[in-house]
Amino acid sequence: MHTASSPSLNGWKTLYRAAILETNKAILPQRVSEAEEAVKARGREIFYGNGSPEEKEAQVLEDALYTLRAFRTAWQHSENG
Repeated sequence: MHTASSPSLNGWKTLYRAAILETNKAILPQRVSEAEEAVKARGREIFYGNGSPEEKEAQVLEDALYTLRAFRTAWQHSENG
């Protein structure tokens, strides 16, 4: 069981915010990659944790991954265009 101070519990949120608020295009790809990995890791923790996934957080994680992928697509297109 994770406590509220667990790095993985809140760590993904910190990395997610850093990614979506990043304005430096040179750093953005790294921030997005780190956030995606943290979100996926937290999803695995929920899924394999105690057999009863926390559905609300699971939905938030899914939304976060969707947003990060949209960010990745947007900056890749802006670099090519």
